[in-house]
This record gives sequence, structure tokens and C-alpha cells, in this order.
Amino acid sequence: MSSYVGVLVSDPWLQSQFTQVELRTLKSKFVSNKTQLGRFTVGHLPPVFEKLKAFNGTIDEDEIKSVLDKSYPNADDEVDFEFFLRAFLSVQARGVEKSGGSKGASSFLKTSTTTVHHAINESEKASYVSHVNNYLRDDPFLKSYLPIDPATNAFFDLVKDGVLLCKLINVAVPGTIDERAINTKKTLNPWERNENLTLGLNSAKAIGCTVVNIGTQDIAEGRPYLVLGLISQIIKIQMLADLNFKKTPSLFQLVDDTQDAEELMGLAPEKVLLKWMNFHLKKAGYEKQVTNFSSDLKDGEAYAYLLNALAPEHSTHVALETKDPTERAKKVLEQAEKLDCKRYLSPKDIVDGSANLNLAFVAQIFQHRNGLTVDDSKTSFAEMMTDDVETSREERCFRLWINSLGTATYVNNVFEDLRNGWVLLEVLDKVSPGSVNWKHANKPPIKMPFKKVENCNEVIKIGKELRFSLVNVAGNDIVQGNKKLLLAFLWQLMRYTMLQLLRNLRSHSQGKEITDADILNWANRKVKRGGRTSQADSFRDKNLSSGMFFLELLSAVEPRVVNWSLVTNGETEEDKKLNATYIISVARKLGCSIFLLPEDIIEVNQKMMLILAASIMYWSLQQQSDTESTVSEDATDDGDANSVAGEISNLSIDGASESSPTVQDQELLTKADNDEDEVDGVTVATDVEATAGHRNGGDGGDGKKKCVCSPSKHPRSFKWNESLVGVCGLAVASCLDMLFSKTLEVPLRDISVPYRSSTHTLVAEDIVVKTALSLKNALLLAWNEDSLVLQLFLDSQFIVMTAFW
Repeated sequence: MSSYVGVLVSDPWLQSQFTQVELRTLKSKFVSNKTQLGRFTVGHLPPVFEKLKAFNGTIDEDEIKSVLDKSYPNADDEVDFEFFLRAFLSVQARGVEKSGGSKGASSFLKTSTTTVHHAINESEKASYVSHVNNYLRDDPFLKSYLPIDPATNAFFDLVKDGVLLCKLINVAVPGTIDERAINTKKTLNPWERNENLTLGLNSAKAIGCTVVNIGTQDIAEGRPYLVLGLISQIIKIQMLADLNFKKTPSLFQLVDDTQDAEELMGLAPEKVLLKWMNFHLKKAGYEKQVTNFSSDLKDGEAYAYLLNALAPEHSTHVALETKDPTERAKKVLEQAEKLDCKRYLSPKDIVDGSANLNLAFVAQIFQHRNGLTVDDSKTSFAEMMTDDVETSREERCFRLWINSLGTATYVNNVFEDLRNGWVLLEVLDKVSPGSVNWKHANKPPIKMPFKKVENCNEVIKIGKELRFSLVNVAGNDIVQGNKKLLLAFLWQLMRYTMLQLLRNLRSHSQGKEITDADILNWANRKVKRGGRTSQADSFRDKNLSSGMFFLELLSAVEPRVVNWSLVTNGETEEDKKLNATYIISVARKLGCSIFLLPEDIIEVNQKMMLILAASIMYWSLQQQSDTESTVSEDATDDGDANSVAGEISNLSIDGASESSPTVQDQELLTKADNDEDEVDGVTVATDVEATAGHRNGGDGGDGKKKCVCSPSKHPRSFKWNESLVGVCGLAVASCLDMLFSKTLEVPLRDISVPYRSSTHTLVAEDIVVKTALSLKNALLLAWNEDSLVLQLFLDSQFIVMTAFW
């Protein structure tokens, strides 16, 4: 899938020095400068490099020039992309040296990921490998590759085909991926491997992982620090899965009143874990407060108190009496093993204060024995969790979507975390860059309630500017946590984002808005052209619950992606569930970033149906734009244009090419002008000028109109069509001759005989013109051709006949 393949360079070593995010960023800079300058030389590099964030403030233009002069003395040498990358590394090395290898070198990290060497924590690596060995050892496909030796790099090699990634995601959140959609063969071709990786990354986003800096190419190359970063997030989600009030209602034992309960519901899982730990430590007589999973746990004393409180049958005072921290840590781990807690960390990890491993260890203790009981006196708190199922699903969808945008603030609970307005401002700035005036925003922590209202008022103001429906909605409604209004606002925000993606991608739409009806019509036409029979009357159509329409749509945009032997007829509830889970996995495998659940398809949730169809449409049109960009690159001989279509922020993708556009999907966004006829939703050229304009790049002669012809569903041989149209064209000409002669009662060629009246002439002309247009369009539809030659042939015949008038 082109949106994930990434930027490739011929030199493997050079490729290994950059992440895909960095390569796309640098490629964008290279392309823009080469396009602007025409001939890009070494002499142009210093001012270009000085403006890069990687060097901003650490090395000036003169120093950059000095570095380049040593390696590339000829300033007139032309620069290609690999040359550009090597020069970048040379300058970066100088910048790191000058800054002492810290501050300047890490500046790139703020925007993407640093190219400076990334140290791998061997303890964390060993822990994650042990986790994988433990949870996937019985997997039918992976068991032949397990256990993995933590001392080698076999783990990074095993993740390259995406199978382990997908399997681990299903361990963390069961049912996320339909395993029928995973390509599991001993040897996968590049397309199948990329499908698995795309499925894995999109599914990771769908369970709450942040993957904005990771592409499929990065995983395929087995980049250790990126792989471990992603795996650690997945394992963390698995370990903290029970730290919510729906799965563990007994957590309400940690609070005393309703206000505390509301506060606890809005906490991140790791904060809830700390609160649980302190709850038991206080009961056990531990006087300190644990505020983190690092320094506060280094001495092992808190662990000793916690285990004594949770497992009094294994309680000993040996650990507490031990003075040496390392020895105490050993005793703690021995005691934890009696609770069946696997040893994923070493005594040294505890003493060193490894935050990630300590978090996993405490979470594991919670899973095996949380020491909480259901308190009947606090059942009223549990009633606070009685949101209806649809509201809960929508909250989950919007939460995951917001986190996938890469906002600085991670959202754990939409109804709590968005009440101060700050996160909503972050999201608005992501989907509509420049819309937020940050001078008017109040950054958390916000103690004064009116400051929260100010933020939320700004949110409502921007929403109205984006034409959201916000009648009688005020900022205070968000602050008060009005769930219905908040979900309605987020739905409009998500829908706006999706429609803007489509609108910006289709640059030829001339800024025209995309509507829900456009998406539905596109999907129906796509399915029909794929030779299928399913059609949707609306996104509320109950027939969508079987899943057949979306499977046929996915097959229409990419025939290879659906395995029809796995598809059911969707008649029973069980069959519908199987199809729905398969649809979601296939769409993610294709490259769609979606957050719905199978129940949304089965119950035909109108909102989620729209987003699913729009996501498939966006992917399909994006492939077309990428193809057009490739054609444009070959034509311009620079090989670099439009190479950054896969950037993290897709809000300004330009899918235009300077050659004539492909018409397969373009008819959706092209509207009929005054001199065009619309047939079956597709504009067909009706004059020579517009047709010639299409050939010359889409302008209808005046540089404004764009004319698109209906695509051929069943292409025939060119000569056969030409001869048929030629014969019919002659017949049309003869009919026009006879019609015109009969109307005027004079031979067309006998111009010496005066016309009976000017009125008769005008009437006759009108009849002939309309008849000619009808016949011409009938011929075009009869052969269903998009050949410009055929249209020009008919037009020329018409012009020849009317020339006699």
C-alpha cells in the first residue's frame, strides 16, 4: 500500500540512518527546493539546512558551508536525494559535536525521531521477549519460532513479517484482529508482508497505541528502538486492561464519596494503579506515599509491605529486615513468584528504578491478587457507570481517534479529560491548522473554573466557524460534562476531518464540499463497476448489517484483499458477526484507519457506516492520486514530485497532477456546467472546446471548466468502435440533412432559393441542434466509450452539417 511503503534509498546503510518519518520530511524539503530552483546544487544546501529544525540554533549557515566545502568542494555539483541525505548526516555530525551530543542533537526528536544512536535497554528487551514467549508459546503458527533467545536479535527479525505484531495485539485486546485476515505463510511476498504490518499498525492505533512516528517500513527493517517502543505500548495496554471500573467494580473501594469516584474515573490506568498501591500500603502501615514507578520503588521496601498485605499466608519479615536493596529486591521477587507472578524483571531493574518494568510488575501483582472486595455500601458509585452501550462505544471510538492524531495530551476518558477544553483545542488545531489562537487558551493545570469556560467558549467559536451545528450550545456545557452535546460535537469534528481529507485530496474539485450523499453514490458505483449487485439506499440501510456491501466495496477497490472463501452469507447473527469482524480487519489491512466495532456494523450505526465508507473512499482515491503522481514524476524526469503523500498529517495532501486526470473516480466531484450534459451522474463533454480542454489538462477552453467523460466498463478494440461509430455518424449526418431539408422545403445545397421566413429557419435550427445532441449522446452511451477521438469525430460531423446553415 503506497501510503505505508515509505521512502526507499538504494544504499542500505544510508537507509538505516533515518526513520521513515525523517526520510519523508527530508524528501519533502528536497522536492520543494528542487522544484523551486530547477537545478539544485551543493551551493544551495547551506541556507536550506540552516532552516531545518534539526539544526535550528545549533549551527549557522557559514559553519554548514564550511562543513560541506571539506567534503564537496565543487559548489556547482548537482544534488540528488541520496547526496542530500549524506550531506545532511555530515552537517548533523558537526552539530552534535558542537552541542556536546545532547541538546542540538535531540531537536529533531521533538518533530519526529532523532537520527542519533538509540540505546536499547537490554533489560526491557529481555522482559518483552519473555512476555512474548509466555503468551504466544502455544500459538499454532508461532510456536515453531518460540521461545526466542533474549540475548540475540531474533526477536527483531521475527516481527518483520507482522504476524507476531498482530498476534500480540490480540493477546492484549482479544478480538481486535480477525486472524483470518492475517497472512500466515512460511514465506510472504512483500505485498503480503506489508498487508500484515499495515493491519498491525492500524489495529495498534485502534487499541490506543501512539504510532505517529512508526511506519511499516520501520517495522519491516526491524528498527530496535521503534519495535520495542510499540511492543511496550501493547504490553502496557494488556497489563492495565483490568484497571477500569467496568472490569473491576471493586475499585470503588478506593474512594470515599461521589466526588472522589468521579475523579478516579477520569484518571489514567497507571494513576489508578498507584492509588490502589497506596491504598494497601496505608493499611499495611507504610508511611510514605508512592508517586511514581521509579525512584519511590528503588529500595524495594514498598514492594515488601505490599506483598505482605496482599498475601499474608506467604508473609515474612525477611525482606523488610534485609538492609541491602539488591538482596531485598531478590526476596521481593521470590515472594511474588508464590503468587504466580512471572519474573519479568531482575533485582537490578528494581534497584535501578526501571519505570516501565516496575509498572508491568505492579500491574501483574494487581491481576493476580488485587486485595479488593465488593462493598455493598458503595454500589451507588457503580451506578455512575451505567452509560448505555451506544454511548460507551462512541466514547471509545472518539477517544481512540483523538489519540491517533498525535495530540500532546493522551485521552483516557473523553467525558472527563475534555472538560477543560484544552484537548479539544489541540484536536481542532490538528484537523484545522491555524484555527486556534493559542494566546487566548489556558494551559492545564487549570484551577479556576472560568478559565475552563474560556477554553470551551473558544472551542465553540471555532466550531461555528467550521459550520458545525451548535445551536444553543455554550462552552459551559462542555465544562459541565454534558455527554450528549460532547459526543455530538466530536462526531461533527470527526466527520469534518474525514470530509476535509477527501476534499483536499481531490484538488480538481475546485474547493467544492463533499457530502454524505457523494460518499454513498461513490460506494454504490464502485460496487456496481466491480460486477456486484449489492447497493445501499442510505447509511441506515438495514441490509448493511450482513456486511456483504462493504466486503464487495473492499473487493472493488482492491480485488486481492478479500478472501471470499471466508465470507458467510450474513443471514444469521453469528454469520453477521463473522463478516463484521472480517470487514474491519480487511479495511485496516488495506490501509484504513478506523475505530468502529463489529457491533456498529451489525446494528448499522449510521455514523460509523459513513466513516467506514469514507475511509475506504479516501484510501481508494489516495491510491489514484499516488498513481498520478508517479506518472507525473516519470514525465518530469526528476523522480521526486509528490513523494511525501504518506506524511503523518494528511490534511494538506495534494493529489493533483499536471497531466490529464484519470477518470475512474473523478466523476463524483465534477459537476455539470451550462454546456455539459450529466448522464448517470457523470458529466459528458458536449462541445469540441470542452473536449479539447479535457485533453489539454481539464480546462474547458476558458481555463476554468473541467470536463470528464464516462469511463468504459467493457473496453473493446479501438478499430471496431471507430468503424461502428463512423457508420452511425454518417447515418446521423444523412438524417440531419433530410430533416433540415424537409423543414425548410428546399435543398440544403440550393442556396439560391430564398428561405420562406427567418422564423422557420430558427425553428428548424433549434430542432436540428437538439436532435443532433440527443443522437450524439445516445451514441456515446450506446458504446459507453470515453475515447476523446470518438467524441471529436461526432462533433466534427455535427460542425460540418451545421456549417451549411
